[in-house]
Amino acid sequence: MLSETIPLEYRATLKWIRHGSSVLDLGCGDGTLLSLLVREKDAKAQGIEIDEQAIHQCVVRGLSVFHEDIDRGLSDYSDHSFDYVVLNQTFQQVKLPDIVLQEALRVGRKVIVGFPNFAHYQARFQIFFQGKTPVTPSLPYEWYDTPNLHFLSISDFIVYCRRREITIEDSSFMGKNGIIKIFPNLFALVAIFLISPLDSEGNSHGASIRKNITR
Repeated sequence: MLSETIPLEYRATLKWIRHGSSVLDLGCGDGTLLSLLVREKDAKAQGIEIDEQAIHQCVVRGLSVFHEDIDRGLSDYSDHSFDYVVLNQTFQQVKLPDIVLQEALRVGRKVIVGFPNFAHYQARFQIFFQGKTPVTPSLPYEWYDTPNLHFLSISDFIVYCRRREITIEDSSFMGKNGIIKIFPNLFALVAIFLISPLDSEGNSHGASIRKNITR
C-alpha cells in the first residue's frame, strides 16, 4: 500500500503504471516522481528537464535525466519508445502544448497528463468578483512570476482530446482534502488523465471517459 504522505496525483500515476514499465518523465523537476516510480514500480525511468539545478538534484538521487527543451520535440526518440510518458504539472508550462502532447503520444504507448484546474470555484470567484488573475492552492503564483504559460480547465482538456481523437482511458481529480467525484471542473484543484492515441484503424484501447465534469 502506498504511503499517505505521497501526493494524490503521484498515487494516481503509480496506480496506472504497470510494474517494470519503461517511463519517460517530461519536465521531471527534482526527480521526486521518478524516484517513486523506480522504488515502487521497478520502472525503467528516464527524465527530461531544462532546469540545471533540478537536474543536479536528480543526479544526486541516482536518476537518468537529460538536459533538453521539450518544446523542440522528441526527435531523438522513436515511436512507442516508452510504455508511458508523463507530463505532470508540465503541460501548462510549455510554449507549445499541442506539439509537446502529440510528440508524447507518439513516443509513449500511453501518456499521463496532470495540470491545475483553472475553472476551480476559487479562481472563478476571484475573476468575477475581484477582477484579478486568480491565485489558488494549485495556481499559487502571482501573474508576474508564474511559470504557467497556458491556463486550462478540466472541460477544456476533455474537449481538446475529443477534437484530437485522443482516448481518455482514466482520470482522477483532486481537491484540497481528497479525491473529487462530483463536478470536478468546479471543485477540483488538480486533474490527472491517462490518455492514449487511436490506432491506425481509428480504434481506441481504453474506455472513453464518461463522467459528469460540467459546471
